[in-house]
Amino acid sequence: MSPRHLEVALALPTFRTFTYRIEGPLPRPGTRVLVPFQRSERVGWALGEADPSGIRGIRPVSDVLEVEPSLPGDLLDLARWMAEYYVAPLGVACRSMLPSVLTDGAREVVRLMEDAGGGRAGPEGRAEVLVEALRSRGGEARVSTLRKSLGMGSLWPEIRLLAEAGLLEHETVPPPEPPVRTRKSVRIREWIPDLAAREDRFGRARRQRECYELLEASGGSRDLVVLLGGDGFSRSVVSGLEDKGLVELEEREVESDPFRGPPDPPIHHEPTPAQADALDALLAAADRPESDPFLLHGVTGSGKTLVYIELLREVVDRRNRTAIVLVPEISLTPQTVSRFRSWFGDRVAVLHSALSHGERYDQWRRIRAGEKRVVVGARSALFAPLRDLGAIIVDEEHDGSYKQSEAPRYHARDVAVVRARGAGALCVLGSATPSLESWRNAGRGKYVRLSLPERVGGRPMPPVEVVDLRRSRDVLSPQLTVAVRDRLERDEQSILLLNRRGYSSFVQCRACGAVEECPNCSVSLTFHRGRGRLLCHHCRHEEQAPTRCPSCGDPDLSFRGLGTEQVERIVAETFPDARIARMDVDTTSGKWAHHEILGRVRRKEVDILLGTQMISKGLDFPGVTLVGVVNADVGIHLPDFRASERSFQLLSQVAGRTGRGELGGRVLIQSSLPEHYVVRHALSHDYEGFAERELEERKSPPYPPHLRLANIVVSSPDRALVADAAEAAASWVRAELGKGRGSGMEVVGPAPSPIERLHNRWRWHFFLRGGRVGPATELFRSLLEEFRPPPGDVRVILDRDPTALL
Repeated sequence: MSPRHLEVALALPTFRTFTYRIEGPLPRPGTRVLVPFQRSERVGWALGEADPSGIRGIRPVSDVLEVEPSLPGDLLDLARWMAEYYVAPLGVACRSMLPSVLTDGAREVVRLMEDAGGGRAGPEGRAEVLVEALRSRGGEARVSTLRKSLGMGSLWPEIRLLAEAGLLEHETVPPPEPPVRTRKSVRIREWIPDLAAREDRFGRARRQRECYELLEASGGSRDLVVLLGGDGFSRSVVSGLEDKGLVELEEREVESDPFRGPPDPPIHHEPTPAQADALDALLAAADRPESDPFLLHGVTGSGKTLVYIELLREVVDRRNRTAIVLVPEISLTPQTVSRFRSWFGDRVAVLHSALSHGERYDQWRRIRAGEKRVVVGARSALFAPLRDLGAIIVDEEHDGSYKQSEAPRYHARDVAVVRARGAGALCVLGSATPSLESWRNAGRGKYVRLSLPERVGGRPMPPVEVVDLRRSRDVLSPQLTVAVRDRLERDEQSILLLNRRGYSSFVQCRACGAVEECPNCSVSLTFHRGRGRLLCHHCRHEEQAPTRCPSCGDPDLSFRGLGTEQVERIVAETFPDARIARMDVDTTSGKWAHHEILGRVRRKEVDILLGTQMISKGLDFPGVTLVGVVNADVGIHLPDFRASERSFQLLSQVAGRTGRGELGGRVLIQSSLPEHYVVRHALSHDYEGFAERELEERKSPPYPPHLRLANIVVSSPDRALVADAAEAAASWVRAELGKGRGSGMEVVGPAPSPIERLHNRWRWHFFLRGGRVGPATELFRSLLEEFRPPPGDVRVILDRDPTALL
């Protein structure tokens, strides 16, 4: 039988596919194969039979790695669509759908069978050498290790021969699980209720006393990393308390996955009339072979999750189909997941960024085997290998984290619509503040709009008031201070939002005006007081905070701007008896740190929760009766056409964290722009009014959703070269448009990017807006394949339908 030829997609930065020779039957499309590439071997995906005409030196496939394709037909079709629409290599799109374990050829392991060589003819030649090498390694080894040590080139022909003879077996193994993790916490050993005794014990050790009192306010114990990092105490302060016998360190095991705990019992609610109408419409659509996507627009607290669960009970329990629920990563809390697990139990799989490679692979295998019927997770959960998919739900569909920042730069919301259409499944997009793209699609009839205009139980939306910061220079205005103190006296909880981390935004010399900047990015360094360091929030460069100006040597330095770390200090000084928790990137760097913080809030061990946008979503705490926005102006005037939309969404979402219980709620927004339409519409919870105004703002100059947009970013370590390359790329596109390609498109720019330098690369960009999808796709592909930038280190990145332009 003559060999056949196989078309293979590899995860390489090229749009071409590759042809290999294969003996025997062709593997099904979507099957992982191991193929030689240059001097190594790579995992690729079979696409079907290839035409070898005109190709010389065709090499053989090293091995077929699986019987059942890891990318079944529907997912391979989806990968093809993603590769075409987002103008990315097909192999890169395939890789993005799978656990990393399955795309790493170094994870291929072979082991000798127990009876290898016993009573049967032994192998000869290269196969014999391979067997002896395995025996010398205890009978098991990675293929990559054997290939390097033996220096025999590809070993897969011998591996197949030995496997067919029953002498060895081959499998893909995940990386070893990390050891059990422990974390240290500081616990009060001796309580000192008497103030006079306290003065005697601490004397002039002010920081020791402050640390001790913080431990008291935290219930007697606090994580050591948080105490030293976010709280800003030194190790010597803790050691001093230990020496006095007042505290002790204890180690505790860190839970490997907080979602594995027992779920809450299911809570039966009678649907409101609006919920019942929405469910009727969804269930009627489930009976049709094809249906348009649904946009579920419900105010915060209106019970969108109840609608999701009732829909899934119909799809999963009664119709025996499967479902995917996408939520933003920061909303993926134990509280959120428990609501689904309470109804579907162990049939729920949870996919999130904190899973190890092995844990993610294990979940993927269970989903593929049919053991899991409902998948809840962040962006990548969209590619779960579920059979007979019946529904895809995208909660908080407006959230920017659904957009992938690396190739393929897909938007999970839009890909969810495509996957649901291909599977004959329902697609539900839910939000209190829908993206303007989805809102406009509903207005034009492409989506079906469902509305939940009131909160469950008839509870009113919390009243929102604005405090004019032009009349108050205090970080906490008198109105906000009084409101927080009132909550503390009533044993209620408050949330304070400032969407900027760190202590001070920048450090400036008062003598010469110099500002400390990142050496790799064109941004100022942020001062983090707890660590005594200056940090870049883009490339993570850090350096010791200066005591003198590096430019002129003057010691008079000004720490300007406001961050959550500074607000925490001010709140602690204003309310010394309050139990405070801060939630931002700095305090949630541990694997489950933000889940631990939210657990304390839920148990009412926290009086004031302070944080960035992390605290604006996925929280449902009836004890929270006050939300204060420390500064609503952060982000409104960023050089990005979505700045106003994101600011309104953030204000509306965080306002929705209060008033969810019987105690009601109140919202105070501090702003120097009280007349801005973002603030005015947030005051009245008026999403429709905001959407109407913002859509009008984007008509001239035109921006999405009125037309389509692509952002082309050109970067280089050479500042002059990147400017020349960007001009050349824009000119190339204009020339192609002049030839009639990409009809209806317009080039805007080029110009330096708003953040001109990132990760030591200078950046310019230009827009391509307008045009039809098909011709635009052809032009984008031609740009990436045919345009030749000036010689040097130049990269060209195309981001179709961008969510941010910075």
